Amino acid sequence: MTETASAKKPVQLPSRLTVRIFAERLSLPLTSVMSELVKNGVMAAMNEEIDYDTAAVIADDLGFKAVIERRADEKVDRQQLSELLKEEDASLLVERAPVVVVMGHVDHGKTKLLDAIRKTNVVAGEAGGITQHIGAYQVEEKGQPITYIDTPGHEAFTAMRSRGARVADLAILVVAADDGVKPQTEEAIRIIREAKLPIVVAINKIDKSDASPDRVKQQLAAKNVLVEGWGGQVVSVPVSAKEGRGITDLLDSVLLVAQVEKDNLKANPNRSAVGTIIESHVDSGQGPIATALVHTGTLRVGDVVSTGDVWGKVRALRDYNGQPIKAAGPSVPASILGFREAPVIGDILRVETDQKVIRELKTKKVFRKQPATPMVVVKEEIATPPLQKLNLVIRADTLGSLEAIREALNKLKHPEVAAEIVQSGLGNITEADVLRAETSSALLFGFNVVTTPAAESVAGGKRITIKTNHVI
Repeated sequence: MTETASAKKPVQLPSRLTVRIFAERLSLPLTSVMSELVKNGVMAAMNEEIDYDTAAVIADDLGFKAVIERRADEKVDRQQLSELLKEEDASLLVERAPVVVVMGHVDHGKTKLLDAIRKTNVVAGEAGGITQHIGAYQVEEKGQPITYIDTPGHEAFTAMRSRGARVADLAILVVAADDGVKPQTEEAIRIIREAKLPIVVAINKIDKSDASPDRVKQQLAAKNVLVEGWGGQVVSVPVSAKEGRGITDLLDSVLLVAQVEKDNLKANPNRSAVGTIIESHVDSGQGPIATALVHTGTLRVGDVVSTGDVWGKVRALRDYNGQPIKAAGPSVPASILGFREAPVIGDILRVETDQKVIRELKTKKVFRKQPATPMVVVKEEIATPPLQKLNLVIRADTLGSLEAIREALNKLKHPEVAAEIVQSGLGNITEADVLRAETSSALLFGFNVVTTPAAESVAGGKRITIKTNHVI
């Protein structure tokens, strides 16, 4: 009989560790841990490394509840980025484009606003009109390039919104004139304040018959966001993304605020690149692809890059339109092909130039079970026994979506039933996922992915239900 999650002893594990240290963390004999690894198809010696995903599964089998160490600590990431950027020589700095994060409540028109700015149809590409990943785009206004980050507004994407704010220089807070300040508007305000970002308020949907910009300003004032004319200095601009009204005024306001911040908008393009991973997924034909926003330096094809846990050699770079580019400088978002694995969203990207470090990266061995899919254990403990579990196997197209699904499931609480993700990963649903669902009596879900013919055949024979969705 399997132990309930509440009976398991929690253990903190880093993203990578040797088998010997793993045994020490569990306070178990090394032979017992190695035996369990072998049972799961991992042939690793005591001084060889395994990744967290594998360690979490083995720990679960041995009666422990794995908790990743440091991964969720955003202060550490911020401090690491600050230390890397402090290495700059002030005499080498040049002006860079401001990075603007667009935030607000679901369906208040953030992506439509970017659509109007870019004069391209981004919204049509999102299932249900809901942005499910972080998108980064660069446009030019009056000869000045501006980088925009579009963050999801649905409540399931809290962590993704926080990341968007952390890499930005200023924020556009979008509030619908007919709907006013809503829960995710308030959360966006909190995130913007924590990130200490200058703010421009875009009061959208002024074309609606029940639009009331003054009511929005009053509600914002109640949240201590004081716009001009209401006792404060925060710029607010009435716009209609649908009709394209007020867009020029909004862009002028962004440039005005950026001008005030110009002393902070400098970088050295002639050094090794440092950036942040803002999106990551596995493409069935091209392998791992990550989108990075370069903070300083220039990222080039052929560079060896790492995020601490994951490394690769840049085989190709693409701009936000998917066009090949040879280099990406400060404030430029670029898709990177060449990572050995999909890096974690929010990780710090850096170009490695030390040959000793590069040799260590190339010789580093990481052992995973096959197929290599991230595994997680139950996220929430529900104390009231008897507890029945609804086992789930989940596949998604990007790490951002996968994270949002986990977060949404994490909020589902019931005194008698708990959802447990027994396996999750990126990419299409395969035969291995069906077999895992069978052994764990799990439901199999896919988000923005397809089921391979082999998986459909096996699922039919074993009567395993596969459900695929496009909107999370």
